[in-house]
Amino acid sequence: MDISPADLKAAAARSLVTEEQAERLWQFLAERRQDTPRFTFTHILYYLGGLIAIGAMSLFMTLGWERFGGTGLALIAVGYGLVALWLADWFLEKKRLAIPAGIMATLAVVLVPLAVYGVQQALGYWPGRAAYREYHAIIDWRWLMMEFATLAAGAVMLWRYRLPFMVMPIAVTLWYMSMDLVPMLFGVERWSWELGKFVSLWFGLLMTLGALWVDLRTRSERDFAFWLYLFGVLTFWGGLSAMESKDELSKLGYCAINVLMILTGAVLSRRVFAVFGGLGIAGYLGHLSWRVFKDSVVFPFVLTAIGLGIVFAGIWWQRREAHISARLRAWLPEPMRELIERRG
Repeated sequence: MDISPADLKAAAARSLVTEEQAERLWQFLAERRQDTPRFTFTHILYYLGGLIAIGAMSLFMTLGWERFGGTGLALIAVGYGLVALWLADWFLEKKRLAIPAGIMATLAVVLVPLAVYGVQQALGYWPGRAAYREYHAIIDWRWLMMEFATLAAGAVMLWRYRLPFMVMPIAVTLWYMSMDLVPMLFGVERWSWELGKFVSLWFGLLMTLGALWVDLRTRSERDFAFWLYLFGVLTFWGGLSAMESKDELSKLGYCAINVLMILTGAVLSRRVFAVFGGLGIAGYLGHLSWRVFKDSVVFPFVLTAIGLGIVFAGIWWQRREAHISARLRAWLPEPMRELIERRG
């Protein structure tokens, strides 16, 4: 539940608390929430600047950097990493700013594959015209050493700093690794679109289940599962949506899965499920409108009635939510009950 200054002023107006107590309570809550990511201008600047710096050393790396050679790339990556670690410690210890500290520590992790690539290039491991920027664009089992090193560094750094944003490069690296491992393990010479959809679907499902496990095990107020949920649901839904449904029953099943995603998001208080589930349902309704019932006069009226019925179902649920939720939660394992109550 989000509380605003207006809520506390309204409570003071009803004499539930004094105006002084309301002001002091808001100051306490503001200090307590300063390390929680929110959609404020300050946090936007934090993440925008951090993502630009991270992108400069990863996705937006230019071919011109190859001129430094393997040794030069490794030295630059290590130098950048040491500066990032120093800033992370400075933000955390001196300034008590957890979000900038997490961004700097994440930057240090992102530099690990560049450092490993530089060392490999210096040792002659990458003959020919291989370039570091291809790490983010081309599937190749030879990237695995860089990915394993990144995962190891990410785990150590996460243990050291305990900051949620640092899970992001770990989630991305796991996603890369899932695509690079499959051709090597199954002897596939060329990566195909069909194989990509299959890998995306199952890897996304596994990462989502991993995020749920992290959620169940986490007792901290910091959200360590967010990035795992985001990439897990994104890759699962992307793979599912890209698969061809040859008949209307399969398409209906796709819609049902998206409805289940929305319900899961409501139970776990995770908006990412609702967002992608809503997109999937919208896509299915668009299919019905443009393909199945394209000449129907009745379809828009039926769809409107369904929408209004869902609204009234929401009203019915709101009146009985506490009672029904209590009865349903009684059937759940205790860790799941605690998670729902904590996030609800």
